[in-house]
Amino acid sequence: MTRTSAPVPASTTAGPVAGRRIRRLGAVVAVVVALVWSSACAVIPVGGPFPVGEANGGDPMSKPFQRMVAIPPQAGWSPVQVVTGLQAAMAAYADDPDILAKYLTPEARQAWKPGGPVTVLDNLVKYDVEGKIGDKEITVALSGTQVARIENDDTYVPTSVGVDRKFTLVKDQQGDYRVKSLVGGLLLTETDVTRAYRPTNLYYLNGTPGSGGANSDMLVVDRVRLRFKPTESFAKTIIERLLKGPSKALQGAVENVFPHGTRVESVRAEDDRVVINLSGPIDSGDIFARGLQAQLRWSLTSNNVANGRYIEVQLDGEPFYSSEPLTIPPNISDPWLGTSSNAAYYTSKGAVYAMATEGPGRPMAGPAGQANNLYSGFAVAVGGFSVGQGADLIAAKSSAGGIWVTRAAADGRWQQWIQGASADLTPPSWHRDGTLWTYDRRNGAVLRCNPGAGRGPERVAAPSLDGFDVTRLRIARDGVRVAVTIGKHEIRVGAITGSGAAVMLGNFQTLSTVDDEEILDLAWRDGEHLVVLSKSPAGAVVKEINVGDGTVTKLPSDTRLRTLAAQGERILAGTKQKNEILESNLDKQKWTSKIAADADTPLFPLG
Repeated sequence: MTRTSAPVPASTTAGPVAGRRIRRLGAVVAVVVALVWSSACAVIPVGGPFPVGEANGGDPMSKPFQRMVAIPPQAGWSPVQVVTGLQAAMAAYADDPDILAKYLTPEARQAWKPGGPVTVLDNLVKYDVEGKIGDKEITVALSGTQVARIENDDTYVPTSVGVDRKFTLVKDQQGDYRVKSLVGGLLLTETDVTRAYRPTNLYYLNGTPGSGGANSDMLVVDRVRLRFKPTESFAKTIIERLLKGPSKALQGAVENVFPHGTRVESVRAEDDRVVINLSGPIDSGDIFARGLQAQLRWSLTSNNVANGRYIEVQLDGEPFYSSEPLTIPPNISDPWLGTSSNAAYYTSKGAVYAMATEGPGRPMAGPAGQANNLYSGFAVAVGGFSVGQGADLIAAKSSAGGIWVTRAAADGRWQQWIQGASADLTPPSWHRDGTLWTYDRRNGAVLRCNPGAGRGPERVAAPSLDGFDVTRLRIARDGVRVAVTIGKHEIRVGAITGSGAAVMLGNFQTLSTVDDEEILDLAWRDGEHLVVLSKSPAGAVVKEINVGDGTVTKLPSDTRLRTLAAQGERILAGTKQKNEILESNLDKQKWTSKIAADADTPLFPLG
C-alpha cells in the first residue's frame, strides 16, 4: 500500500482517516481530511470546504435555517474530494444551480437532469476508489443506506435499502478530475434534508372534490417536506404549495377550495397581521370563504408561521369580500378541526359501559348494556351523525353471524346490518357520516352499510387490496383516511375517494412492515397518527406512526397489553387477562390502571 496525502486548500486541518465509516460534517465552515490511499479504497467524511450560511433569521413569517453554500471544484482535488464537492453542490442546487455544473464534463452537463425523487442517504457513507491516483479515468464507488426519498409531490417516504452508486471521473485539459456521467436526481444526506427542509402540514377539506367546500365539515392533514428558500418567506412557500393541491396520498379524496390558476402575488408582515395578496379565478361566496379561511389559517399556524397575528386576505391588492372583508383573527375556536367527544367506553362480559371519571362505569341503555356472550369487536358512533338515530349506535360482530347494530336507548334492539360468517368479517368501523364498514375476507370485498339509503350493504371497490389478506379495516375520524393490516406484519394507509356510486378505497401505500413482530391492534389517535400495538420476541411494542411521513415515536409498553383505543391525547389498553383497562401516562412513560376489575376492551367513538 502506498500512502499519499490528497491536496487540500489552505485554511483547513487534516488528519488520517482509514478503514472506517464516519459522519458527514455538513454544518461546518470548512472540513478537509488527508486521505489514506491505496489502489482499492478510501473512506472519508462526505463534505469539504463548503460554507454554511444563516438565512431568514429575522423574518417573522419564516424560520431561521442554515443554507449550504457550495464552492466550485478546486485545482488539484482528489477524485473523492470532487465527488463530495459534487454532493455539496447538490445540497445547494436549489439556491445556486450553476456550481454543480462545474463538477461535470460538458457531456455530463448536457445529459444530467435534476428532476425526479430526491434520494436521502444516512450520514454514514463509504467511498471506494477503483484505480490509481493520476490515471486519466478513475471510478469512485459510493455505498451507504438510503433512508428515504422525497417525491415530486413533496411527500417524504421512509425506506431502508442499500445504495451503491459509481461515479466515473476523467481528467480535463488542466489535469483536474470531473464527473463523466451522473444518475439523474439529487442525492442528499439526512443532514442536508434536516438543514434545508421542514416537515409541513397542509390542510384540505374532507368534502367531495369539486364541491367548493359545500359538503365539508372537517380539515384533513397532508404532510409534506418543503424546502426553505433564502429569497422567500416560509409563509409564502407554504401557501404556494397549498394552492397546488394535495399529495398523491389524498388525491381525489379531499377538497381544495383554491381553483386552478390561483396565484400568490405577495405575502407581507405588518404590525399585527400577515397580508396575503392572491390573484386568479377566486369565488367570493360565503361557503368558499369559510373553507379558504380554514385552509389558510391552519396551514400557517400549525407550522408556527404567523402565530398571534391576524391573517388578512386580499384579491388583486384589494380586500377580499364574502359578506365582509376576510380577516382571520389569531385565536378563534375552529370547528373545522372536529369536535372530539370526551366519551370513552369499555366492554365487560359482552356489555358496553360508558367510562366514568373515577371508578366503574355505567352500562349503556338498552341491549348494548346487557351482558351477552354473542357479541365481540364492538364499535361506537356518538349520536347525532347523519343516520339521525339521536342516540349512540353500537355495532358488533355476532357469533351467530354477521354484524349487528343497536341504539343505546331503552327501546333499542339488535338488528343485523351485514350478513356473513363472523370469522370472515373484520371488526366493524364507523364512518363519521353514519355508514358502517367492514372487510369480507371470504369474498375479498369492502362492505359499506348506509341505513339512510334504505338498502342493504354494498361493495366498495378497493383494487389495491385485491388478493391480499386484509385482517383489519379502520376509518379515521376525518372520514377520509383508512388503515388496513395485511396479515400479521404489514400496515397500509389509503383514502376514500370519489362519492356516491363512484366511491372507492384507493391511494394505498405501505406504512409499516414488521417481519420480526406481530401486529396485535391499531387505532387512530387523530387523522394524522396511528397507534400500533405489536408483539416481538422481547415483548409488547407500542408506537405512534405519523401516516404522512412514517415518523415513528415509541410509546410506553407493558407486557399485559392486548388491545388499544386512542383519541387525542388519551390512549387506553385492554389486558391479556381481560380484567383491566389501562391508561397511558405519556409524561411518566408508564401505564396506570383506569378500570381495575371486570373490564375487557376499551373503546372511543369512531377511529
